[in-house]
Amino acid sequence: MARIAVIGAGMGAMAAAARLAVAGQRVTVYERAATYGGSVGRFERDGFVFDTGPGLLHLPAVYRDLFVKTGKEPLESRVRLGQVDPASRHVFADGTDVRLPNASRGGVVSALDTALGAGAGERWGEFLGRARDAWDRSRRPLLEEPLWADWRVLGRDPYPAVRQRRLLRGARRATTVAEIGAWELADPRLAALLDGYALSYGLDPRHAPASAALLPYLEQTFGSWYVGGGMRELARAVYERCLARRVEFVFGAEVTRIVEKDGAATGIELADGTVAEADHVVAGIAPGPLVEWRLDADGDVRPSAGEAGEAGEATAPGRFTVLLALRGARDPGAAHRTVVHSPDGSAEAAEIFAGRTAARPTVTVLRPDDTATRPDDGHEAVTLTATVAPQGPVDWSDAALRERYADVLVAAVGAAVPEIAERIVWREVRTPADTAALTGAAGGCVPAPALAGAEGRMLLPGNSTRLSGLYRAGGWAHPGGGLAHAGMSGALVAGLIVEGADFRGSQ
Repeated sequence: MARIAVIGAGMGAMAAAARLAVAGQRVTVYERAATYGGSVGRFERDGFVFDTGPGLLHLPAVYRDLFVKTGKEPLESRVRLGQVDPASRHVFADGTDVRLPNASRGGVVSALDTALGAGAGERWGEFLGRARDAWDRSRRPLLEEPLWADWRVLGRDPYPAVRQRRLLRGARRATTVAEIGAWELADPRLAALLDGYALSYGLDPRHAPASAALLPYLEQTFGSWYVGGGMRELARAVYERCLARRVEFVFGAEVTRIVEKDGAATGIELADGTVAEADHVVAGIAPGPLVEWRLDADGDVRPSAGEAGEAGEATAPGRFTVLLALRGARDPGAAHRTVVHSPDGSAEAAEIFAGRTAARPTVTVLRPDDTATRPDDGHEAVTLTATVAPQGPVDWSDAALRERYADVLVAAVGAAVPEIAERIVWREVRTPADTAALTGAAGGCVPAPALAGAEGRMLLPGNSTRLSGLYRAGGWAHPGGGLAHAGMSGALVAGLIVEGADFRGSQ
């Protein structure tokens, strides 16, 4: 029985802990905060309940697999999991309003044709077909296998872009999300739809590789799912699964150093000086600041600019969130998720990725039809979220700025949620400064999922490191950010520890 020390109780770290415990390892999780879940948090006040991290789950198969492999029982036996329908409502700058059904390509095509005009849905459907090809070509190396030693082959973009005849430039193919929108989708609203998907994952549509097309493909193929009571219930279920498998948790335990001996990780040291010996260490956070050993050699995938302490100033974006307690009943016809698109998505991206506040951001509105989120049926809990520049370039600790920008988000969604400003009982604002304080991520950056293409710049460091016995899990490691990706990172780490060099990926 090997001793495993896990740093952090985020979703990827807990997924690794549960799988390792089932494999017969003795696992202890050390978390500096007072609770589990990492960024999958909850805010409660006066009977209102809000998710402070992800609000919807995509690729639920990752967590279904976790629960089957660690207990031979379905995920649904521990949480109330259901598809939201419509999957999303989109309000565009010209007033066009469209509801996209959940996990129905034909339904999406029909809805877009009706709202945007004949041919729009067909173009989107053809685009999804090419995105499916990108998914089929990259799924295994991006989600289900440890990062390849020859990772540079993943620098080739798997998206089969359509050759375009460009005036005076000959034939060209789209290489970025923005070019797909302009050249293949050929409708500013379809382009905004695609750009919005990229931006919601923290990607700049102007530079994100065409392979980012697989993100809307995943959502529209495998569906958008809501956990009853909020996404925090999924974190609770994973935590309880860990406890059932005898994983030990130590909260309020800040790890300050990974202990090394003879070129191997041999334990962790806490802020109070306590040393816990271990045969393997799993870092659910960026481990760079905790070691003297160089974890990545020349030729390895380099740590992302969002990692705390490993790559200097934060450059990846964060999330600005406004939690709204509203008086008045929820409209029974309201969509669970509404995206109110910016009138100028290109300008929005330029501001965000230059480290400034966008004058008119794209805003996602979450309005769950869940009695567990509100004190009674005469009130409603609504969450507004926008992708923004990280803490540092923008000082999100400035109270006046926080309130002004919260006003911007509320004003932006007025057409989607009528009389929203008049219905506010109170509001709570969360910014990248709060994310940084909670997770330790530099600037409150939120990691994006790994993508092929862009010469490998969208890949994350591998789960194994140059320091023997030290492994990475969670959003800042392969295969990147997002609930599903974090869960898969846990599966990869467990496989590498249990099976060693023979491990070839999840089955």
